[in-house]
Amino acid sequence: MKRSGPLFTLLGGLLLALVMLSLNATTGTSPTASGGGEPPATKVSPSPEPEPTKTTAPPSPSPSAPGNADYAGRTDDDSSAVAVSLRDGKAIAYFCDGRDQESWLKGDVKPDGSMRLTSKQGGVLNGELKGGRISGTVDMGQQEYGFTADKALKPSGLYRATESVRGAEIDGGWIVLPDGQQVGIVKRDGTPSAAPRIDPETGAVTIDGQQLTARPVQP
Repeated sequence: MKRSGPLFTLLGGLLLALVMLSLNATTGTSPTASGGGEPPATKVSPSPEPEPTKTTAPPSPSPSAPGNADYAGRTDDDSSAVAVSLRDGKAIAYFCDGRDQESWLKGDVKPDGSMRLTSKQGGVLNGELKGGRISGTVDMGQQEYGFTADKALKPSGLYRATESVRGAEIDGGWIVLPDGQQVGIVKRDGTPSAAPRIDPETGAVTIDGQQLTARPVQP
């Protein structure tokens, strides 16, 4: 019995070693894993640098058309009158000598105040708004007239009346100048003659015994 004691002790030690090896193989843990070793370092990808912010310049404001207003004046030779009415970038003008020559002209006004207005009969007005007045020329075909038209305050300005009177088609145009003078022509079925005065406060005018109303003209 004394000799079997060490043998049993040796067999017990081998059996314990086999059990430990079996447990390590099953769990896959290495002796160093439970030994408090440092975990492997984790690679950190660098953060991408932010792209520079693109700044867009604000759009330039588009030039605006000249303000709405009326202008009236005389030609350089003082033989005729010219009136121009501006509204929202559009213009209508009237050239009149008060006897037998007249022209209605229309067109656009550029943001810089320049304009080229034309009539159905071929008349051309080239003008420029600057410093509260319009200056330029009116080409009537047979003759070109220089003119200057200052800003006109009511009742000065441009007026027109169209009506049928006693079977005749009446078409009258008037320019009321800043000094109160009036220049106008009335056509009866296309035949021109000097126009009677209108009441600039009301536009009332009597033509061939019938009272008409001349109204302010705008584009």
